[in-house]
This record gives sequence, structure tokens and C-alpha cells, in this order.
Amino acid sequence: MLQQLIETVRHYPGVASKVALAPVISSFEKRNESGFSNGDDTAVLKSANGYDLFAIEGFLPDFVAQDPWFSGWCGVMVNVSDIAAMGGRAKAVVNALWSAQDDVSAQIFAGMNAASTTYGVPVVGGHTSHNSKTTQLAVSILGHANEVLTSFDANTGDAIVVAMDQRGAFRAPYLNWNATTNAPAERLRGDLELLPLLAEKGWLTGCKDISQAGLLGTLAMFMDCSQKGADVFLQQIPKPDQVSWSDWLCAFPSFGFVMTCPVDKVDDVVALFQSRDIHAAAMGHVTERPSIEVIDEGQNVTFWDFEQAAFLGFRQDKQESREKERMLCL
Repeated sequence: MLQQLIETVRHYPGVASKVALAPVISSFEKRNESGFSNGDDTAVLKSANGYDLFAIEGFLPDFVAQDPWFSGWCGVMVNVSDIAAMGGRAKAVVNALWSAQDDVSAQIFAGMNAASTTYGVPVVGGHTSHNSKTTQLAVSILGHANEVLTSFDANTGDAIVVAMDQRGAFRAPYLNWNATTNAPAERLRGDLELLPLLAEKGWLTGCKDISQAGLLGTLAMFMDCSQKGADVFLQQIPKPDQVSWSDWLCAFPSFGFVMTCPVDKVDDVVALFQSRDIHAAAMGHVTERPSIEVIDEGQNVTFWDFEQAAFLGFRQDKQESREKERMLCL
């Protein structure tokens, strides 16, 4: 049963889309001029009073065509989550839209403006063309952090905490868990504020927002960046009763984060999310072993073995660097 579940999740298209990014990551410098690693949820640049955060999201043309209003909403929503995952607060967004239809563009902009108002993040510019045979959307965001969270700093022995807002439902035909479009603006803004608060308290060692790769795929990205592995206890992951495990592990939540922290901070971190009625729990721990293991009812199934197959490729880069150092010493 567990083997079949993990096989299903491992072959989910959202996971494959992330694995395919390895050549892109290897095409650029590993660190930027501020000393932060490239390949995180946002770029990080030091500023006079903290850190500037930059991110961009592009959207599948099929998704935009299927649900233009919601794609516009997501243009803001997913970007503010990226900023929050890095310990920041969103400041402004810009967009790029290519479309052949004015009515489709109008729906996209309506969704974007609705999210902008809800999250309190203004749309301050963009580029639009109605000279395209397909509709293509990308949205970029600027944010600021006083203290930065990254995907590169998890430590062996850290607890892995997941927080996901279950007050929603899937928005067909995709596994997009929508817990935002009908939620009060004050609640959504307050929920996002938890991440920079945690960063400033120093309780977390790392954080990543759950992407289209789902919970386990996102965790694999996280651990690849940190050069670590993980043991995950399936039954400790909070899940809506009416949702199957395969759907939940593949879901893209509108509010979902996987975090690492010292064991003695778990109760504080979990309590902070629970105080806002967000389901959160420690679901496992970080290991030195280079794999993601899922454990349930005495069974242990490997979701990803980094030694057998690269994920994003960060671990491979480190191995190649060590090999070069070894050769230089011979």
C-alpha cells in the first residue's frame, strides 16, 4: 500500500517538472553577489536595512486558458508565498501577459486585482501584448526581509514541520487546494505574517513553500539544497479526512510551508500556526543519509535516493566539487 502510494507521488508530473530544472540551475553561478545561493524561492540581495527579495512565477498556458480569473489571482498568491517562505513581506508585483483575447485578459487582470486588494500588495506595472496566439502569464514580485530563511541551511537532527491551511477545497480539474479566494483579507495577511515573525524570532533553520511538486517533492528540493535527507512519518502529516493521501501529497496548497527547526522549538512553531487555526505538525526529521524515506505502519519506502538520481542537482554539484578537490590533492 505504502509502496504504491509513494510510486504514484514520485511519478506525479509536478515532481518531474522540478527534476527537469537541473540543467537550468547548472547554467548559472551558484551564489549571487550578496553570497546567497541561487535556486531558492526568491533571489536575495543585501540592502541598507535588511534584504531585498525578488521572485517570478510563470503559469502553464493550459491552466491560464482553463481558469483565467484564478490564474490572475494565483499570480499574486503564489508570489506572496514565495516571499513569506524566505522570511519576507511582499511589497509590489508586476506582470507580463501575452494574449489573443481581450476578454481573457480582462478576467486575468480581474483575478490579479482581487488578490492584490486582498493581500495588500499593489500591482505597480507590467507588459501586455494582444498579439499572441496563446495566453501566457508571468508575474514578478518585490519583497523585503529583516532576517532571511533559505532552503540551504537545514541541519542533521532538525525537526521537519509542515503547516497547511485545510480550510478549502480542490479547484478542479487540477490538484490546487484553494483556501484563499473566499477567506477574509485580514486572516490571509495575518497568516502570512507568521513566516517573517518566525524568521525574526530565529526559531527556524530553513523554510520552503510547498510547490506544484507537492509536499514530498518540495521536501526533496529542500533537502537537496541543504545536502541532507529526511525521515517522514506519514501519519504525522495533517490531512483532511475527505482527501486521499495521493491527492494530498501531490496537492499545491494555497498556504503550505515545510520548515526545519531545532527539536526544542517544535512546540513553539506548531503552536504559532495552530493559534491561527492552521494545521501544523512535526512530520519527521532531517538525516545525514542522502534520501527521503517515508515510514508508515512498520513499512519504510524511499521516495527519493539522491545517490541514485539527482533532483535539482545541488548535491551532484557538491560531489563533483569534492572530486575535483581530491584530484588536485593527488
